[in-house]
Amino acid sequence: MYTALLIVFGFITGTLAAHYTVLPLPYMLAPLITAAFIALGFPKVLPQAYVFPMRFRLIFIAIIGLMIGARVTPELVASLPSYWPSVVAIILFVIVAHSGNTYLFHKLGKYDKNTAFYAAAPGGLMESIAMGEAAGCNIQLLMLQQFLRIILTIVLVPVGISLWTGAPVGSASGVSLAIAPHVPSFSELATAVAVGAIGLLVGLKLKIPAGQLMGPMLAAACVSVSGLTSIDLPNGVINFAQVVIGVSLGIRFKGIAATMIRTALWLSLTSVVFMLGLGGGLTLILIKVTELPPLVLLISFAPGGVTEMSLIALSLAANPALVSLHHLVRILLTVISLWFFGPRGVRD
Repeated sequence: MYTALLIVFGFITGTLAAHYTVLPLPYMLAPLITAAFIALGFPKVLPQAYVFPMRFRLIFIAIIGLMIGARVTPELVASLPSYWPSVVAIILFVIVAHSGNTYLFHKLGKYDKNTAFYAAAPGGLMESIAMGEAAGCNIQLLMLQQFLRIILTIVLVPVGISLWTGAPVGSASGVSLAIAPHVPSFSELATAVAVGAIGLLVGLKLKIPAGQLMGPMLAAACVSVSGLTSIDLPNGVINFAQVVIGVSLGIRFKGIAATMIRTALWLSLTSVVFMLGLGGGLTLILIKVTELPPLVLLISFAPGGVTEMSLIALSLAANPALVSLHHLVRILLTVISLWFFGPRGVRD
């Protein structure tokens, strides 16, 4: 009953945020904020021993993994050779940003190495949280750092570009994560369910890190790249999955200290400024060897969400598909590095 009520409240706040605010990722952040507000402000509302059902959440993490993998299209793979200088720069960005952030969080923030490693990921918000949870990280710190990265980037980049261009840029509230606006047919839904279920079972059976996310993601990517079929889900399903994940994360803020929030905030601000500076430096190099516009390159390196950064590009009459391409490469590279190098590579 408590879980159902939390999800209902989360869905209501997510819907309101999507339609009436400029909150990024409204269907996940609004429920997360709602659940965190209940956990922090009214801890006695829930039973002391209440825990969000993890098996229930697992299904919705698999849905998100499925949609991430479905974005790895044949066109995306085919277009990569045309942009090899910027793709190489993205690889360099991921390596340097992740290493620098890990050092920042571990040495200055005094986080344990596992938490610092996953909190330092310059992309893959849900993926880093899922993998970090499996690696035994401090999940409260990890969530704080990853969400602050997204929020601060989405705040700083539009403000900076607006000051530069003299005109405001758009927001991402209410934007769907679905690939296409159409309503999938029964056969398309059946295909998505089958691919997701197979990927989930394989991911869990093979004990892949964050298998509930990586299994469906890899399965969907293989099916999508093969060209056999496309995978898509209704907007409502994807939005509801974000609500469930947001509520399940927000409820974990019960008992979090104000000092932890303050520490996470200054660390995140330092980290985001460092990454934006790194992206700016790489942009200055790339404009001399490519024909890509400076603003497109700058937005492509910003460590925010794909949807948000693509909308900013759209508002500037830039190429949102190109920006999306670079962000998907950044996120996929980050997820792969988390998969291969953690947690073995970060043990004390």
